[in-house]
Formats: sequence, structure tokens, C-alpha cells
Amino acid sequence: MELRTRFTTQVGIELPIICGAMYPCTNPELVVAVGAAGGIGIVQPMSFVIVQRRDLREALRQIKRATDRPWGFNAILEKTARAFERQMHRWIDVALEEGVKLIITALGNPRRVVDLAHQSGAVVYHDATDRRWALRARDAGVDGLICVNNRAGGHTGTRTPEQLRDELGDLGLPLICAGGVGSPEDFVRALRLGFDGVQMGTRFIASEECNVHDTYKQAIVRAEERDIVLTDKISGVPVSVIRTPYIDKVGTRAGPIARWLLRGPYRKRLMRSIYGLLSIYQLRQVSLRGVDYRDYFLAGKSVAGIESVEPAGAIVRRFGEAARAA
Repeated sequence: MELRTRFTTQVGIELPIICGAMYPCTNPELVVAVGAAGGIGIVQPMSFVIVQRRDLREALRQIKRATDRPWGFNAILEKTARAFERQMHRWIDVALEEGVKLIITALGNPRRVVDLAHQSGAVVYHDATDRRWALRARDAGVDGLICVNNRAGGHTGTRTPEQLRDELGDLGLPLICAGGVGSPEDFVRALRLGFDGVQMGTRFIASEECNVHDTYKQAIVRAEERDIVLTDKISGVPVSVIRTPYIDKVGTRAGPIARWLLRGPYRKRLMRSIYGLLSIYQLRQVSLRGVDYRDYFLAGKSVAGIESVEPAGAIVRRFGEAARAA
């Protein structure tokens, strides 16, 4: 199977595998390991700054000292708290100054990021869950799309991988399958569907380089597809998590007051900001201290193909070997 795709050509990597940006799970060692094996790791700035208490520029320079391979950056563009918007734009500037090759944007309008990135020689891919958002991103000038399907962990989509491929295939942009890729067979299947690459998150949480607590990794290894449920109590929109006793206790639906707040444009913005602040703290605590009675383990249905914690580089190489053999 040919592993050279439009995506690998754009970013200069060997294998069309992205280690997705994960809050609170992305760390420099993981980004470096994936890149060294031929894929590309994506920096999640809130993981670096809020969870790990790192200076972003120094963390990026740590990555650059460890490898000369390309690395990426995640920019969340949703209009919530203005202080967060300003901070995100400062982080984007730092990433561009430090030589980022790929920026993956989520929510909001990516046009400003596209303009800045193209001036610096970087490319921009945008998260899309359906054709409406994909068209807006294409019109903003993005170089490709991260097709977030209904098997993804964290914020998930509603379409199957096949439906997204059919829905977006005529837009003329490289497409990345995001969701449900936990095994080499899943990787091969995505390429055969016509995707230009895959983005994996859950698979790389269960890696040796990922610095989350081992209870999180073991929860992924033990979980089956039926254990993945959707909850809107973290951010106000459906998020895929592993079912735990705490999830059973509190339920997966936002309460009536929260649902009312989420209906109006201004109220929705306020409520999403509150949810965001609460989830940032809670997910940080779970990732670092492990299990207690309040457990939110973000994960996708790819848990079905994950049987052990492995080195990130070994995961990338094993997937690549399987695709070449196919």
C-alpha cells in the first residue's frame, strides 16, 4: 500500500499518522517519539501550560532540541472568554515563531491563522464534523480537513467515517480520518476508504511516553467499545468518555438550568466558558492523580483495538508495517 499521500507531502513526514492534540494528555516526549518514528505529534498548549506548568516557548524548544522532525500545534478558536482568545493568539504566534509545520484549528473561523501560517510556510487543517463546517473552513483557505467522526474520543462527531468521506470527498482537500483508529487494521481500513491519513488520540494516551496517570492508561486498555458513552456535562456538547461509577452516579445529561443556559447565544457562550473552566481543572486532576470518585476519562471507540501500553514509536512503526504489508 502506498503511504505517500497529499498529507505526508504537505508536512514532510513518512507515515500519514497524527498523534492528536489531547487535553490533558499531550507532552513534549510524546510529540518527539511520534515524530521520530515517522508520524507527527500535535502540541496541545493548555496541556503544556496549565497541566504541566511549562513555558510554551521553552517546551517547543525542548522538542526542537530532541528532533529535527516536523511537529504540529492545536489552536482552539471558539469565541468564549476574551482573555482565553487573546492567550490562544499569543500561543499561535509563539508556535509560528518556533517553526511549527502544521496547525490544526478547531471551532471558529481559521482565516487569520491560515494567513499567518502560510506566510511562515506552515499548513492549516481544520476540524470538521460535517459538510457545513468543512465548507466554511475551505472558504477560509485551509489546506486540509480533520474529519471527526462518531467514533472519536473527546468532542465527537455524528457521521461515520464512510459518511464523512463521501460527504467531503468532492471538496478537493486532503482528508484525515479522526476517530475509531486503535489498531493497524483500522489504519489500513481508513486508507482504503480514501483518507489521506489518520489522527489518533486514545491509542497514544495508552503509550509509555504519555505522562498521564497509569490508571487512565489502564482504563483504556480494559475498556471495550460498549464502555464508551457520551456526556454533555463536561463542555455542554457531547463528549466521549469511558463509563465509570462516577458517570453512572451523576448521569450524562446536563441539568435543566444548564440546558436553558445553553440555548441562547450569549447564555451559551457564558455557560460554555464555565464548563470549560471546570473541565480544565477536573481533567487535569484526573490525569495526574488517577482514579477517585470523580472520574472523566476521555476516550473513543478505538479502545476496542488497544490491548496494552506500548512505546509511541513502536505504535507508529507497527501501523506503518501493517499498511505496507497490505
